[in-house]
Amino acid sequence: MGICSAPCTGEIDPEAYAEDVAAARRFFEGETGVLADPLRRRMEAAAESAAFERAANLRDRLEAVEAFHGEGGEAVSDHGDDRTVDVLAAAVEGEDARVARLHSERGQLVDRSRHRLDAAAVGEDGDETDGAGTDDAETDDAETNTPAAVLSAFLTQYYAEREFPDAVLLAERPSDPDVVDWLESEGVAVRVPGAGREAKLVELALKNARKRGGREDPVGALGERLGIDRPARIEGFDVSHAQGTAVVGSDVCFVDGSAETADYRRKKLTDRNDDYANMRELVRWRAERAVEGRDDRPDPDLLLIDGGDGQLGAARDALAETGWDVPAVALAKAEELVVTPTGTRRWPDDAAELHLLQRVRDEAHRFAVSYHQTVRDEVKTVLDDVPGVGPETRRRLLRRFGSVESVREASTDDLTDVDGVGDATARTLRERL
Repeated sequence: MGICSAPCTGEIDPEAYAEDVAAARRFFEGETGVLADPLRRRMEAAAESAAFERAANLRDRLEAVEAFHGEGGEAVSDHGDDRTVDVLAAAVEGEDARVARLHSERGQLVDRSRHRLDAAAVGEDGDETDGAGTDDAETDDAETNTPAAVLSAFLTQYYAEREFPDAVLLAERPSDPDVVDWLESEGVAVRVPGAGREAKLVELALKNARKRGGREDPVGALGERLGIDRPARIEGFDVSHAQGTAVVGSDVCFVDGSAETADYRRKKLTDRNDDYANMRELVRWRAERAVEGRDDRPDPDLLLIDGGDGQLGAARDALAETGWDVPAVALAKAEELVVTPTGTRRWPDDAAELHLLQRVRDEAHRFAVSYHQTVRDEVKTVLDDVPGVGPETRRRLLRRFGSVESVREASTDDLTDVDGVGDATARTLRERL
């Protein structure tokens, strides 16, 4: 997996590994600082040295550590008799609602999760909550599209088929008082803390609910990873050809992580067997149209190049030549490495932002290959009128020689080396071509 300190292969000495093991044990016993303090120092050092991608990664790890135990590993609840506690907070953005849940056992946070709801449907869901009869509730859209209404809907849905905790800490009281009555009737203590350790936990849950990133927002996570603004609009580029013939390029577009097929473009390029020159020509074509105002599409927030360092360098050359200021990165197929102007990165295989780049890259590749096949078929029509050459023989000829021009220059002996081409067909090919 590439994330182990690997004492078995000598990547870390026994003493340092033993310190890691001891730190992990102390962390699970509740000493958050044993991991948080070194992470905070490394994050600050990375930020001071302008290593922003590393600083962002360390920041995410620090937040995970602090969220796991809360404030310094102290007891979560001010009430010593609470054995299990859930901390809940909701955030609403448009029609998207998120609820963050922190779960503690015996005073220590042991789990956290985030849940998405359709805020527009919260009012409908609230009318049918189990055990919380809200038939008399009369709320308009503005009242149902609030964190309090989201908490009402979430509490009934979440605990309908789950074991109740001893206490629930909330960022605010649910809009439906019957929900609170229902929970208390089941023996759950419901509190909205205003100060102390419990209030700090509620504040942490609220921060988690408001946070956009990771799997819920791979576009935002991609921007954070690259150190750029959220790249809502991404254009992907790829080149396809057959040994330098029928060379074409693709320019696909993704908006907020989804393909915007109406903004796909494709272009025939100069026939040559030079991937770097082909990519430079393709990106220069797009850049010139943008700079001169001849492209009816908005400028993208990020360019994704299918290839490695060479293809990215060619694309950046084209951007520099035209003066088009757009960030560009590449994604290399072999090892799925992200190539940036400052270096090559290996992101976790399960990173949502990597999956987004892969989707854009794969779509650019598919679109380029499809267009190349179309252009190649147009070239192959020259062979259609040759007696004795059917579709399969035509494909074999082009696979063997790469182009109609090479077939034209081939000797009779070379032609008869192709399956399906006998002496008579070879002579006919030479005469017709």
